[in-house]
Amino acid sequence: MTIEEMYSTMVNRRDPSGALNPFAPAASGAASRSIAIHRLSSTLIDAFMPKSARTAPSAPPLAATVAQPLADADLDDINEAGEGGESGESSESGDEGGEEKQRSGIQSIEVGFRLLEVLTNEPRAMMLRDLAQRAGMSPAKAHRYLVSFLRLGMVAQDPLSGRYELGGFALQLGLARLARVDGVKLARIALTELRDALDITVGIAVWGNQGPTVVHWLESTHPAKASLKLGDVMPMLSSATGLLFAAYLPRSKTAPMIERELGSAQHFSYGSTPRTAEELERALAEVREHGAARVEGMLLPTIHAFCTPVFDASGELALGLIALGHEGAFDIGWNGAVDMALRACADKLSYELGYSPVER
Repeated sequence: MTIEEMYSTMVNRRDPSGALNPFAPAASGAASRSIAIHRLSSTLIDAFMPKSARTAPSAPPLAATVAQPLADADLDDINEAGEGGESGESSESGDEGGEEKQRSGIQSIEVGFRLLEVLTNEPRAMMLRDLAQRAGMSPAKAHRYLVSFLRLGMVAQDPLSGRYELGGFALQLGLARLARVDGVKLARIALTELRDALDITVGIAVWGNQGPTVVHWLESTHPAKASLKLGDVMPMLSSATGLLFAAYLPRSKTAPMIERELGSAQHFSYGSTPRTAEELERALAEVREHGAARVEGMLLPTIHAFCTPVFDASGELALGLIALGHEGAFDIGWNGAVDMALRACADKLSYELGYSPVER
């Protein structure tokens, strides 16, 4: 309803006592009608509009509206926003709004994260120019991000050299992650995907009181008919799992099991099983050389197996990923499909557990 319509309604209404509406004009004609509309408008504004909004702000000085030259860092930020950066959050409207919102994000955060990634992978504190170059941005732009990271504690700066390093809050983030991560749980998810992709039998082994123990097992669509079950302890000398743990764990942990098996090694029926301490050391050196353990029909005839290590944040062996299959239907070659897939899975899990192959 327009103001004029509201005026017309009000001047033709009387209250229950028959008195004229207080908005009715004392004069008549077009002039009085205009005055009444003006009064009604003022009354409505006073009633419903906040005082802070009733007075329009004065126009800024002309000089303030003149565009000033932009620094390179400002231009970079504007370009990012135009590409869907800081203003790149998707709208929730439309049929694809929800899906689009999940895919998009704030690009400036991802750009700034490159600086943190460089500092994470660099063992020493870095000068601004080197840090910016490694992150692929100008020093001016990198400095803008670093100022914010300094305030948040993600980055620290040496007051003497001016070099940048990861800050205290970055450490707290890492510790919080390590306290909550469950390596076996992550491995179960990853191995399910691997089993479905290659259709092979896979499992997880950890070090227990009696030795390397199977804690998870997933069969392929053509089971290997290996007589293994959850809780089984694998032999140290005649299984890929045992050789892996013997190669990467401290000898103080593995010595009792190894000595016991070496004492009965003459009863082993498979020629490739180590029977002496010298043969064992050669086998363990091969495991370390390849970064994984492999056996061909050693524990079970016609059954081949790999076991690949997953390391934790301290660089120690956390668990072993097992893959096995029948001879002729299982790629036992180094750098073959099974070996490479298992390594990729193990590397990802090691990263999730905080392991870095580069000393920090």
